[in-house]
Amino acid sequence: MNPNLDVIADPTRRCILAILAVEREVCVCELVAALDEVQPAISRHLALLRAAGWIVSRREGTWMHYRVAQLPSWANSLIDALIVGGVPAPVLHKARAKLAAFPGRPPRASAAAA
Repeated sequence: MNPNLDVIADPTRRCILAILAVEREVCVCELVAALDEVQPAISRHLALLRAAGWIVSRREGTWMHYRVAQLPSWANSLIDALIVGGVPAPVLHKARAKLAAFPGRPPRASAAAA
């Protein structure tokens, strides 16, 4: 599957992809905390990324977890570029620091995030 490149024109969606790439898997509540966005906005961004083929989701109890989909090599290279500069380093660092400090992180089954 080739993901739709137009979807990542939005800076918030690029940041979400970068976070997912480095964190491996997160839920909506974690992205809300990391990005200082309201839940409906984050959910909408995630829905667009999922429909465009960039991410996949899985349910664990009441939590919905998201991760980067299996992508062609060109798309993986693009996500790698987001991590090293496509998303400004201070923005990604701030989001990851907020995520690390977020006390409401949901538990995950040990094998599910692999």
